[in-house]
Amino acid sequence: METLASLQEQVTALQENLAIVIRGKEKCLEVLTIALLAGGDVLMEDVPGVGKTTLAKALAKSIDLSYNRVQFTPDLLPADILGSSIYNPVTGKFEFHKGPIFCNILLADEINRASPRTQSALLEAMSERQTTIEGVLHPLAQPFLVIATQNPVEYHGTYPLPEAQLDRFLIQLKLGYPASEVELDVLYDQAQTHPLTTLQPVLQRDQLLAMQEAVRAVRVERTVGAYIIALVERTRRDERLKLGASPRASLMLFRAAQSAAFVAGRDYVLPDDVQRMARYVLPHRLMLTSKAKYGGQSKGDVINEILDTVAVPA
Repeated sequence: METLASLQEQVTALQENLAIVIRGKEKCLEVLTIALLAGGDVLMEDVPGVGKTTLAKALAKSIDLSYNRVQFTPDLLPADILGSSIYNPVTGKFEFHKGPIFCNILLADEINRASPRTQSALLEAMSERQTTIEGVLHPLAQPFLVIATQNPVEYHGTYPLPEAQLDRFLIQLKLGYPASEVELDVLYDQAQTHPLTTLQPVLQRDQLLAMQEAVRAVRVERTVGAYIIALVERTRRDERLKLGASPRASLMLFRAAQSAAFVAGRDYVLPDDVQRMARYVLPHRLMLTSKAKYGGQSKGDVINEILDTVAVPA
């Protein structure tokens, strides 16, 4: 049985490995690690070229797990992700051929370029870690993680993700542009070869599963749990929102706070952990009213105001 200290050393090793490829984004790398240890799926939304796909590939290469990438396009079909039965003329029978979803880490690249029908193929997998194909239930590998990237919906050729799909992502992460000094370093880092080509795994499957189990054992006082519920309920009563956070959001914020505490080196959750992760777990699940949207309000503004007004437990 590995100690808490040794597990956290492995967390540090993972973040340092990711930092070889993604420079100057330590906070983003930490949040991505928190999502991984919480067992939740990640949606990375930003403009093209800031490193969304590179970060997802770096995470996959840093862990010794099976990894598949699907490039989402308008003509992609659900069977292209899940798999399908193909007739074998030799045996005279239909044989099921697994799709790329049967792996540990699935990179859904530019997920909002596919039609809603194709996007929905991931719903059951993300929620229940299983998929039903032609009436047959197929459990997915453990651990299983979806990392989806998307460009903002105002860009041409994209489809906004439905609310049911967004609600299944644990966090939404935005990388943003790098600082000028960091971008200069990136130019010279990739002058000869890309750092991703030499990246080596620093975690094994059993180590990751052990860390995810340790996260679930992190203590959450009932007052902190009540604080989570108070934050979520406030989103349901806010006049600026026509859709508040769901009970699934409460569960995911609970798990994200546990993971944040674990990464911080603690076996108990503080209200600070809840406040920090609420900014990543809640906004993408909300829907602004037209009045709030065109009045210059953002979902992040709403969450920040709620965090400022809801009483924090002592």
